[in-house]
Amino acid sequence: GSDDIIAGNVSKIIVLPPAYSGQPKKGHLIFDACFESGNLGRVDHVTEFEYDLFIRPDTCNPRFRVWFNFTVENVKESQ
Repeated sequence: GSDDIIAGNVSKIIVLPPAYSGQPKKGHLIFDACFESGNLGRVDHVTEFEYDLFIRPDTCNPRFRVWFNFTVENVKESQ
């Protein structure tokens, strides 16, 4: 659920549609936050153009999430 504790950063995770099997294609986004100040903890695929992103809590105050830092690769032109 949304109350799950997110412990670490995603590291070059390829987010595929739920029923998809096979090699990733252009448009299957690759998220990465495995670098200093990265704070993306989880990514859920909703539709081709919508993803739920779960940001890890701030280091000094776990009640807040006031910044976000991650990369996205493999985007196709119309996405």
